[in-house]
Amino acid sequence: MKPLADRMRPDDLKDFLGQEDLVGKGKLLQKAIEQDKAPSMIFWGPPGSGKTTLAFIIAKKTNADFQEMSATSSGLKDLRRIIEKAKKGRTILFIDEIHRWNKKQQDALLPFVEKGIITLIGSTTENPSFEVISALLSRCRVFVLRRLKEKEIKKVIKKALKDKEKGLGNLKIEMEEKVIDALSKMSNGDMRIALNTLEYASSLSKKITLDILKQALQKSHLLYDKAGDEHYNIISALHKSMRGGDENASLYWLARMIEAGEDPLYIARRLIRFASEDIGLMNSLALTQAVSVYQACHFIGVPECNVILAQAVVYMAKCKKSNKLYTGYEKAKKDVEEFGNLPVPLHLRNAPTKLMKELNYGKDYKYSPDYDYKETQEYFPEELKKRKYL
Repeated sequence: MKPLADRMRPDDLKDFLGQEDLVGKGKLLQKAIEQDKAPSMIFWGPPGSGKTTLAFIIAKKTNADFQEMSATSSGLKDLRRIIEKAKKGRTILFIDEIHRWNKKQQDALLPFVEKGIITLIGSTTENPSFEVISALLSRCRVFVLRRLKEKEIKKVIKKALKDKEKGLGNLKIEMEEKVIDALSKMSNGDMRIALNTLEYASSLSKKITLDILKQALQKSHLLYDKAGDEHYNIISALHKSMRGGDENASLYWLARMIEAGEDPLYIARRLIRFASEDIGLMNSLALTQAVSVYQACHFIGVPECNVILAQAVVYMAKCKKSNKLYTGYEKAKKDVEEFGNLPVPLHLRNAPTKLMKELNYGKDYKYSPDYDYKETQEYFPEELKKRKYL
């Protein structure tokens, strides 16, 4: 059976959620699809935003021969085979992840696009200004798809739960509104992630709770463990002794680690972290010293490096402390996790290409030196205006 994300893929624009600016009633792309007059074009947008779905909708609507290729698994041999057949009639060629094709492969498309032998539809998550050759780009219309909104993803999740033909309706899955909301948010604008997670969660339990959802989304991490719990207990004791300003206890825990055969570079790496996490801007030289200690330990090794580590540990313990950098970053991280990949405001984006300028990249940006660094402009995404982390 096909994955849920594929089964729930709409085959008509009326069921296609999001991207109203592109395929809403009366829009250029909507008319082109409905009238079967699709031009050569590139769909550029984040994962799960509907690029492939739009291509498949065109496939259903068109009277032309629709051919599909994935740039990750197809090459010039596959292209030549399609071109041979294309000469017998009108052909639309969809190349998924076209940015993965190299210049030579993209060059091979040019004459056939130019002569109208094929109508090219390419999809990419990467900026086509950089990833698609200019000659090919100039022969295509670029349509930019935005990240899907939570309410749009939520609507499809609910549909998948009820749909008995394509979705999970026959399984009678229980899922509270707050859990659906959580999945909509955790999917980060990616419909495919939302549906894949929903499908996996439904295989774990017929009642999907927040815990089940987290299991379905969790990432596995390798745990480094050299000497069991005691290894972590002692490095924790060293860190907390330095944080508390007790240089004597700090030396004791350092000696426990060194004499037990701990890798001195491991300790030095922890000191580098400590220098920014617990001292930070109260003494910016702490980070410089920590990095120097790492290099010195690397140069001379054990046992001579023990006094070098001792110098750094005592220095860190006696420094004035501030964890504002740490707490500030954690606040920023929380917003990243809650709001996902918010788009960069247009005025802050770089615009090295004509296409990007036409899309208003960099428009209305105020160059700080021209305003004696006293200009007022927003540097956050719209949803995070005026945030304070420090």
